[in-house]
Amino acid sequence: MSKKLFEINQDLDRASLAKQFAENKRLQIRDVLTRETAEEIRMILGQQTPWGLAMQAGDKLDPGPQQVLPQELASDAGKRRAQTLANEAYKSVSQGDYGFHYAQYSLVQAYLEKWNEGGPHDLILEYLNTPEFLQLARDVTGIEELIKADGQATLYAAQHFLALHSDSHVAEGWRVAYVLNFALDDWKPDWGGYLNFYDEDGDIVQGFKPRFNALNLFAVPQSHAVSFVPPFAPVGRFAITGWLRDR
Repeated sequence: MSKKLFEINQDLDRASLAKQFAENKRLQIRDVLTRETAEEIRMILGQQTPWGLAMQAGDKLDPGPQQVLPQELASDAGKRRAQTLANEAYKSVSQGDYGFHYAQYSLVQAYLEKWNEGGPHDLILEYLNTPEFLQLARDVTGIEELIKADGQATLYAAQHFLALHSDSHVAEGWRVAYVLNFALDDWKPDWGGYLNFYDEDGDIVQGFKPRFNALNLFAVPQSHAVSFVPPFAPVGRFAITGWLRDR
């Protein structure tokens, strides 16, 4: 693992990016990191991450989001629980309610609970909170109050999705959502996993391909979803996601 795991591309035109963000309060920044460091993070996600699952059925706080940790998936009981939760999420969305289902490794939880203290996932979370990355976010969004980032590693594989929602509760100081993409280089539209934004009539007004080494930033709340990944899509829609916060 290189000493510079999270090296920002110094050729970014931050003034131009800020103008783009100001138009709709969202944008995708291509080639946000150097190619070398982006490839290393993709390797960590693809080869060194013990994936669990994150799921939710409905938009109520109780029971709210559910986790199945990696060690649980090693048991038959854990696998059965995961399938039950997935079925509940599918049913919820089929009835027009909210839900999600995707693979997850919580960077914050791993850091606090010392799952692999000092390992690459801890370093990624630390880099997300460096002055350099936070200043990039401030420069592009114009929100000077951004002071920290949370984060989770995510993998959208076959039958994974994130249903339409807006993050309207804006909990715990959420100001800007981010998606740092490490998908396969030549990700195809038919493979799903797009971050789509919707108007009040339910039409898609903009969509971002899960493009390798691209950073999506969008102010919350905004109506958005991650489109369903079909069974024939290859594994490879990796990302680091979370919120940039003012407290």
